[in-house]
Amino acid sequence: MQFHAKCDACGLDYGRYNVGDGPAAFLTLIIGALLVAAALGLDAAVQPPLWVHVLLWVPLTAAAVVYGLRVAKGALIASEHQRQAAEGRQVDDAPHD
Repeated sequence: MQFHAKCDACGLDYGRYNVGDGPAAFLTLIIGALLVAAALGLDAAVQPPLWVHVLLWVPLTAAAVVYGLRVAKGALIASEHQRQAAEGRQVDDAPHD
């Protein structure tokens, strides 16, 4: 997923922020764990047939990951902007004797 190069309203340059694919793995694992717990809870409570699980959980999982990723990446960009995050740089120290 790509963001615009700059904000249409204020002109903020998004190019200096590098969120990458970091949130994708964590988000997928978290959503997977939550939905598996929900599916097991539903199965224990109601015991629906397998096709109900497929019709319910497959689209819900796909939608949660796709839309959750937009929110997660947006939150990371906002966090980087708020904290003025930048790439690490080394400071030249005075030589030691």
